[in-house]
Amino acid sequence: MTMPVGTVKIAEDSDFKRFKEVCDNNDGWKLEVDKQKTMVWTKANDLSDFNMVKIRSTFADVPASVMYDVIHDPQYRKTWDHSMLEGFEICVINPNNDIGYYAIKCPTPLKNRDFVTQRAWLDMGDEKIIFNHSVNHAKRPVKKGMIRGISFLTGYLIRHVDDTTCQLTYVAQSDPRGNLPAWAINKLTRILAPKVTNRIYKAAQKYPTWKAKNNPAYKPWLYPEQMMTELPRYDPADIQQMDMMASCDSLDEGSELQEGDFKDDDL
Repeated sequence: MTMPVGTVKIAEDSDFKRFKEVCDNNDGWKLEVDKQKTMVWTKANDLSDFNMVKIRSTFADVPASVMYDVIHDPQYRKTWDHSMLEGFEICVINPNNDIGYYAIKCPTPLKNRDFVTQRAWLDMGDEKIIFNHSVNHAKRPVKKGMIRGISFLTGYLIRHVDDTTCQLTYVAQSDPRGNLPAWAINKLTRILAPKVTNRIYKAAQKYPTWKAKNNPAYKPWLYPEQMMTELPRYDPADIQQMDMMASCDSLDEGSELQEGDFKDDDL
């Protein structure tokens, strides 16, 4: 984990270095999928019963700069991320850190989840990093009927291979909360992981054409003055302590789950 859950702290070089190490070091990881230039690993961890997941894919016709824009661009995400119910930035901390909200539609019979996270990013030319961890913000309290998940560490490492090729590594260490059996989420992870990168890949192929018609000069992740002038500034008073042991029993959907509930074609 790069930064403690619940803590807002400007990401330092050491945090980005640790994230790179997680992406590149496969010791203790189990290879689950290896096909079509995509590899998926899982790993048990001490923070949760749910496995960490790591996905690495190489895309032969997507430059690293385009992939970086696609992952950042919140307006474009609305066009391709069909699991997203809502997503936006809550406030800006500095030109490379913000706090945002993301709500996700989960497959039946699971209840929907949402996350409030501090996100940090760094463009180092041939390597570009984006990662986040959960915090609590007063302006986005837990919604009735929605389960608030925890991201211990979720992020992307994008590497330049050549002018038309990039390598994308995605890492997620999270807890969906509620009272779900670990087998259900771990199975979902194995099924969904290759699909996630395939959707990002297809989105990246279409992004240059879409962006040329949709506010092409607006890229606050590259031009910080756009973000610093438009978003509310971070106020430490808005950050609330996270209760890692908070009960979600009233929204328990785990007892009803069966192996056959998850059909690959529905995800």
